[in-house]
Amino acid sequence: MHLRELLAIPYLLEAEAVEREPGQWLIRLAYPELPGCAAEGAVVEHALRDLERRRIEIIVGLVEQGRQPPIPRQPLATSDPLWTVRDLGMAERVAPLLTTANP
Repeated sequence: MHLRELLAIPYLLEAEAVEREPGQWLIRLAYPELPGCAAEGAVVEHALRDLERRRIEIIVGLVEQGRQPPIPRQPLATSDPLWTVRDLGMAERVAPLLTTANP
């Protein structure tokens, strides 16, 4: 499977709000099917952005090591990994890998 397809795999998202102190909440997000893929923050949008960045870093890192990430379901046909990596500021590292024949 090519990197473009691996980055389009939908993983289950776990979300949890944790009260750190009375009235102070922290959002914890994770893709439990992708080991080590978690993020947390005070703002859900920031935590989700960090989680997506972590997901891409993990998948790209595994591919660079010659290992395959977990594939719990088929890639989404409508996903655009290139747009996502550009939006997350990761295009310099990841975009060239998406355009090669067998990333």
